[in-house]
Amino acid sequence: QYGVQPVMSLSSLTEEGEFSTERAALVLTDSAVQDELILEVFQVLRAKGYRGLDVDFEYLPASLAQPYAAFLHRLHRLLRSRGLFLWTALAPKTSASQTGILYEGHDYAAIGAAVDGALLMTYEWGYAQGPPMAVAPLPSVRAVLDYAVTAIPPEKLLLGIPNYGYDWPLPFVSGTTRARSLSNQQAIALAVEQGAEIFYDETAQSPYFHYTNNAGTAHAVWFEDARSLDAKLRLIQEYGLMGAGFWNLMRPFSQTWLVLDSLYQIR
Repeated sequence: QYGVQPVMSLSSLTEEGEFSTERAALVLTDSAVQDELILEVFQVLRAKGYRGLDVDFEYLPASLAQPYAAFLHRLHRLLRSRGLFLWTALAPKTSASQTGILYEGHDYAAIGAAVDGALLMTYEWGYAQGPPMAVAPLPSVRAVLDYAVTAIPPEKLLLGIPNYGYDWPLPFVSGTTRARSLSNQQAIALAVEQGAEIFYDETAQSPYFHYTNNAGTAHAVWFEDARSLDAKLRLIQEYGLMGAGFWNLMRPFSQTWLVLDSLYQIR
């Protein structure tokens, strides 16, 4: 009805919802397993009528960087021959030599050459087990973009936009405290319910507030609103990017689409 076509997602997630380094390694290093997986992927693509494939393998060690790029190259050749596109998700790196298992397996230049589009996962600086802070502070997002456009043509890049926030109990204790994920709409409703004043961090370009619950526990909440979305979405034009990708669409927030529509005409 709206001329929108779904994209198949392929990931190394387990049935429990965790990214598996072992499962990815099996696919990337065992040719028979990889052949069977690709065969099944194309069976699903054909049966469901998807427009393309989006691959999201995370937590890959440096030893799998080349096999992963080679796997994407292979997928791209096969997809292109059928008129389909290939996208992938990239960890938010700020340099080619960035250490850590989240980053080392994603070779930006090699992957960029193998795909039609890459979603930069420019979020989760503020995360469930970490200290209270903006999920996607603008200076951090810019640092990723500044590096990404040196390795991948900007017209292939999708800017990752978080469609959620976190509610942290205070005081934060590393290794113990765990924040609750909530939608932007839930965050606003919580501020209203608690009579909390919403502040705006001009550096991070993100809204936040504090409250104390009925049990006497202090909380800090960071989320997204029209202002923070506007600040991030304007980077698409500034850097000449393909567009944006939102994680995720399961939590309705009308401000997202109103701001997006006010800035761009979606192709």
